[in-house]
Amino acid sequence: MIVRLLLAVCFFVPVHANAQAYPNKPVRIIIPFSPGGSADAQARLLGQKLGEQWGQSVLIESKPGAGTTIGAAFAASSAPDGYTLYLAGASLLISSSLYKNLTYDPLKSFAPVSMLASSPYVLAVHPAVKATTVKELIDLAKANPKSVSYASAGNGSGSHLAGELFRMLTGAEFLHVPYKGQAPALVALTGGEINFLFADVAVLPLLQAGKLRALGETGLKRSPLLPVMPLVTDSGAPGYEMINWGAILAPAGTPRPIVLQVNAAINSVVQNAEVRQRFNAQGFEPMGSTPEALGALLASEQAKYARVIRESGMKIE
Repeated sequence: MIVRLLLAVCFFVPVHANAQAYPNKPVRIIIPFSPGGSADAQARLLGQKLGEQWGQSVLIESKPGAGTTIGAAFAASSAPDGYTLYLAGASLLISSSLYKNLTYDPLKSFAPVSMLASSPYVLAVHPAVKATTVKELIDLAKANPKSVSYASAGNGSGSHLAGELFRMLTGAEFLHVPYKGQAPALVALTGGEINFLFADVAVLPLLQAGKLRALGETGLKRSPLLPVMPLVTDSGAPGYEMINWGAILAPAGTPRPIVLQVNAAINSVVQNAEVRQRFNAQGFEPMGSTPEALGALLASEQAKYARVIRESGMKIE
């Protein structure tokens, strides 16, 4: 037994030593979006705080395009040494059911590190829509199939999946109108061109100004950022959940001690008062996790997205 323990220690020491020396050069965080959005802002704040902890520069590299598959492919093929991290969202998992011949697997090609933030979608309607609750919207659509329209940020986007899951769980038939991004979808909604949208937190100022009306949020429990907003799951669509989340991954094969070291650093950052205030201002709740909890979330979310895509016949056009 003692011999086995000594052998285990001998094998462990080199990897542990590498983790202790990490990082001894700049670390980069790859984001699959253009600069200027919420993901970019979150990555830069995280990078700043990690850099302060580590005494090393943390660089943010944007690699947008092709439904985030360019950035994901780049991160997955990077050296698994802890010096390349990836800020992932739902699009990483959605892409595996929409795109053929990807060079990476969204689960097997990455090592989960930690959750970073989450936010529900908000089911927002134009004020002229004759529905003041989720149930009334469902009843309106059932009485007039395909006459109630919803916008999305594009085919295969999170807001599109949110709408399709809503249709599947309620049995109501809606007319889907895709736009090229959430910003034009919001413009269409405020202009009355369509009836509703599962919008991310960028919709909050429009709600506060009375230009749109919120019927519910899409979590299984109320977000602390939206404490009085009804849940869609409690209002006519039992079991409904669709969350906008962000997480940090590393290339598969990254040594476990380094994964744990980065995990501990991120969990420390999300407890920082300045970080919490700035994330909250964007409508996101900062949160860490264990690598195992994140891995379980990724697997369950991929299964959910795949089911929605398969049963809806969703395709990229």
